[in-house]
Amino acid sequence: MIDALRKLSSPTVANAIETFDVRPRNQGFMSSEIRCLFPELGPLVGYAVTAVIRAEARPEEGHRASTFAWWDYVLSIPAPRVVVVHDLDEPRGQGAQWGEVQASIHKALGVAGVVTDGSVRDLDEVRAMGFQFAAAHVSVSHAYVHLVDFGLPVKVGGLWVRPGDLIHGDQHGVLTIPPEIAPRVPEAAARVEQDERTIIGYCRSPEFTVEGLKALYRRVRPGTY
Repeated sequence: MIDALRKLSSPTVANAIETFDVRPRNQGFMSSEIRCLFPELGPLVGYAVTAVIRAEARPEEGHRASTFAWWDYVLSIPAPRVVVVHDLDEPRGQGAQWGEVQASIHKALGVAGVVTDGSVRDLDEVRAMGFQFAAAHVSVSHAYVHLVDFGLPVKVGGLWVRPGDLIHGDQHGVLTIPPEIAPRVPEAAARVEQDERTIIGYCRSPEFTVEGLKALYRRVRPGTY
């Protein structure tokens, strides 16, 4: 299933999810501030490992989570993994938690990439590793960045993400796939893609007419027009 999902763009996955009518069409995806920085690496797919961070100020006593416990928690989520991080600072992105070192550690832990409303850095080095960044900010410094908590639901780009949620993201954005339909999404995507190819092909054909397009729409996209 994961391999099949990696072959699909996020808009195609979004279209496929709509066919199951399991959630409103204006839910389930992050805002446009969260963008994959390395689209050439292809879609980022995996199960969410969640955390919250701060970078603006030094950690207060008792308000810094254990790095070793975090690594153990990462491994408790099925692979492939996608780390999803909410930055508690305001404004966010004042210090980058993610660079070449953290990407190297987490790639070794079976993480495919990170999604964060905070910031990242070391872009050339991380791109060369094949590790995906989907972030709202890029920062030159890590400032006082530290892990505050993990393993809880986080809100990133307007979307609540729970530990273990299935994530799909590319240059178009990031969304979650409802688990009850996830295995059927690739097949649904193929049906949607075939309908789209039919419409596009007709629009590019010398036989195109508006009346013909209306008839085609009634056939491949039944509804009220």
